[in-house]
Amino acid sequence: MRILAAFAHPDDECFCSGGTLARYTASGAEAMVISATKGDAGQIHDSYRTTRQTLGHTREEELKAACAALGVQHVRCLDYPDGGLSKVDMEKLVKDLLAVLHDFQPDVVLTFGHDGGYGHPDHVAISYATEEAVRRFNSERPQTARLYFAFFPQKEMLLVEELSNWLMTKDLQYRESMDFLKALSIFAEESTMLRYSNDFVDTNWYPPGFCIVEQGEQSNKLYVILSGTVDVMREADAGELQPIARLGVGQFFGETGIAHKQVRNAYVIAQEATTCLEFAYQEPTLFQGRGEEAILNGETKAAVHIDTGHATHVIDVSDTILQKIRAIGCHRTQFPITPEMFPLDMLRRLFGQEYYVRIYPEFEMQTEL
Repeated sequence: MRILAAFAHPDDECFCSGGTLARYTASGAEAMVISATKGDAGQIHDSYRTTRQTLGHTREEELKAACAALGVQHVRCLDYPDGGLSKVDMEKLVKDLLAVLHDFQPDVVLTFGHDGGYGHPDHVAISYATEEAVRRFNSERPQTARLYFAFFPQKEMLLVEELSNWLMTKDLQYRESMDFLKALSIFAEESTMLRYSNDFVDTNWYPPGFCIVEQGEQSNKLYVILSGTVDVMREADAGELQPIARLGVGQFFGETGIAHKQVRNAYVIAQEATTCLEFAYQEPTLFQGRGEEAILNGETKAAVHIDTGHATHVIDVSDTILQKIRAIGCHRTQFPITPEMFPLDMLRRLFGQEYYVRIYPEFEMQTEL
């Protein structure tokens, strides 16, 4: 089997099809990844590794390393403008992709769906261009190349619960390090954007003396401190606050109540100006109250359902999840992450299946069961 994965940017291949590529190349498939751009308009999360001037070259090299981690034998970067793929001459892009199809002769082609995953114009453009290129390619030959759109169903997996349960274990590796905090913030953003998880993730700043958590109220958020310090205080029967602990950068709070489905057992007060990355069941309302009697939204949301929508294929990639995460980490300027930073079971639950919609050949309506 020969598999061509056509995407818009370096790193798209990992999130859409990294596990699939690793699984099939391990079984003997020959694979090629083509990126329409070099990703030179992307964020720079590690400015010591590259500059804006060198980012395109750096990301092309990162793509090669990621593909090597996935077992992909062939890699090619075109030089279309990052962020401007929807504005280029579409006929030229289609012809460039068609030339690759003629050269590689794939049996299977993978790309974004028409929604671009989450609406990114470059992703939408490569989807339409690839579909047209495959249509022309198939019209020239007797055997149909199978075209699949990557599909991202809304999972009800909740990082707020996954992380809280993990934090109750004794595994302290990587926690409280700046590398972990950077990875966690990016990990959370990508997971929610691509619908791997269904949390509301936010960053909030609190002035000194602000009561971030109140004793006795419902547990519906997990916090990690990005800057500043907080005091954990427990209220005695007489109303006096007794100090329990002082927490600083990299430390979590709120996990006990979530993991045990209990109300908060202490106050958490900003000792100085403090910024927290926060994981919640859902976005709080502007009129949400505080205290023991407050009704907080979202704390009972189910965390197991997966809406597969109109996916026609689901690929189990749980056995190649470490390769997928290592490949994501090869895109160091974008995703400074390693598999060891997070529990393997959580990674498998989040990323262990990849979904597709088959476009060519089209499914026909069946008249018999």
